[in-house]
Amino acid sequence: MVSIKIIVATHKKAKMPTQNSYLPIQVGASINPDLGYTKDNTGENISNKNPYYSELTGLYWAWKNLDSDYIGLVHYRRYFALSKKNKDPFDNILNDSELNSLVQKYNIILPKKRHYYIESLYSHYSHTHYESQLDEVETIIRRVCPEYLSTYKKVVNRTWGYMFNMMIMKKEYLNEYCTWLFNILFILEQEVDNGYVENTKNLSDFQNRFYGRISEILFNVWLQQQLNLKHISKNEIKEVNYIYIGKIDMPRKIISFIRAKFFHKKYSRSF
Repeated sequence: MVSIKIIVATHKKAKMPTQNSYLPIQVGASINPDLGYTKDNTGENISNKNPYYSELTGLYWAWKNLDSDYIGLVHYRRYFALSKKNKDPFDNILNDSELNSLVQKYNIILPKKRHYYIESLYSHYSHTHYESQLDEVETIIRRVCPEYLSTYKKVVNRTWGYMFNMMIMKKEYLNEYCTWLFNILFILEQEVDNGYVENTKNLSDFQNRFYGRISEILFNVWLQQQLNLKHISKNEIKEVNYIYIGKIDMPRKIISFIRAKFFHKKYSRSF
């Protein structure tokens, strides 16, 4: 039987899945009180970057320190689920049996595409965050991996994407993706430190986490490039429903979206 380990990124105490495949990870453990979970500041890590990289410090830890055939990332409030079995959302989270069945057929498991309909990935990001950050990413891609440039441009102009940094992937693919991703993000971080990216000073804690948000878009770029090159087949990919634990403040989310799109008011918090 193949080995599967899905990290559950969290920065607070929360109810966690009890299935063997799940491993709760405290992200930002190097700069926050111990929660009692496995911490992302052991082994090779970037735990101290958590205020900027968000759940990516957990992904980096898993990439560098886990030795499983398949490695995944979910969040303490957001999980994969095949179907609704019970009113308790925790009863609906992908269990070990379902996971083992899926990885027998697929090498990449992703959340259902998120559709923005009236916005592209680029325009949505520019309305809710700061477009200069994405513009600098394009500059970096043009410089360090120009073969991705046309794919990047196509992806950011789509109205849909695989979001949330949720995934379960064969370790070989995760290694290829993370090598590519973190190289770009570390270069971006240097550009920010050198003052080459506008609108990065005096950001709120919420807006400071833009490396994690940019990676949501970059994952789509990487995946599309692998599909273009036929390094990955569409038959290897399975889209799965995702569920939220807890309530989403939908009225606030809708109002914030309208304010961002039409009145240039950036997002100030999660929903």
